[in-house]
Amino acid sequence: MTSPHKKTETSADPTSNPNDGLSTTTPIMAKLPGEMTMAVLGAGSWGTALTLILARNGVSVHIVGHDPEHVAELESRRENMRFLPGFLLPKEVGFATFEALPSGVDVWVVAVPSHAVRSVVQKLPAGPSTILLASKGLEAHSDQILSDVIQSERPDATVGVLSGPNLAMELARGVPTAAVIAFAQRELAEQWSRPFHCRSFRLFWGTDVIGIEVAGALKNVLAIAAGMSDGLGFGDNTKGALLARGLHEMTLIGQHFGAQRETFYGIAGVGDLFATASSKLSRNYRVGYGLGQGQSLHDILHDLGQVAEGVSTSESVARILRKNQIHAPIHLLVESVIRGQMSPLRAVERLMEQQPRSDGYLD
Repeated sequence: MTSPHKKTETSADPTSNPNDGLSTTTPIMAKLPGEMTMAVLGAGSWGTALTLILARNGVSVHIVGHDPEHVAELESRRENMRFLPGFLLPKEVGFATFEALPSGVDVWVVAVPSHAVRSVVQKLPAGPSTILLASKGLEAHSDQILSDVIQSERPDATVGVLSGPNLAMELARGVPTAAVIAFAQRELAEQWSRPFHCRSFRLFWGTDVIGIEVAGALKNVLAIAAGMSDGLGFGDNTKGALLARGLHEMTLIGQHFGAQRETFYGIAGVGDLFATASSKLSRNYRVGYGLGQGQSLHDILHDLGQVAEGVSTSESVARILRKNQIHAPIHLLVESVIRGQMSPLRAVERLMEQQPRSDGYLD
């Protein structure tokens, strides 16, 4: 698996002033190109936040859920009371289930948990299509990256990825942030960044699909590690060192998949890692914090009520590391804690007991 392209991030609108009107999601574009219809697959907090961005930008968008009762509730209340309360869905939003998908869709945006990606894309209409992956993780039973899962089920599809420091609650509130959309063809990445791009959500585009996707998956594992560090009562020095070495490990793993090294130093890499590993809105951080506080994984996940992708991703990536003999001790130790094989405190001790070595970045 290779990724020969060299450019990773470019602004979707290099002439815009990112400091102009940042308090709202007023569209930068005077008119969207063509009559565009999009469907967001997934009615959780992340899918709802993306739906809000698109609808506020004037895009005709459907939100698609698996539970007919939940979809009916969304349509009647025009608000996702279960997963993202407090935000009304604009009139541009339509509602559908996976058993009755909308027709005439230009782009399918996949925003379901990683374990559901394969079954969801199997339900899409036959024929060529454009699929934008917004889910972050690895497929648990195959350890595949999700774009490969999609391509194996839909070989005629054009697949891109969207990722960045995008906590759903902040995105819905219009708090300024950025993301990257990547397709193998630069023109497609630029084209499909436009429906999302607005004054509170600045889009960059790139071509390193693999790198942006791997970064989005692995930062969840490192967010668990950062949460454990805070839960144990360690300080900022500890977390700074942990995340710096974790970023190095992310880069090594990404290069194994064929990603470009520089992708991990951009919005979808260090940007997403910093947000997810430092925010109490992050489910993965909260999992780690609870583990550091001595809570059981079962109780933490029950209290969350939503999927924390870093849990299953830690197990998948550990298998990849062992199989390919990649040196990434932080990822391996997170998996040991997740499996109950080691306490969070012992995991930190194991890291500190390792022999001095090159920092790695300049090797």
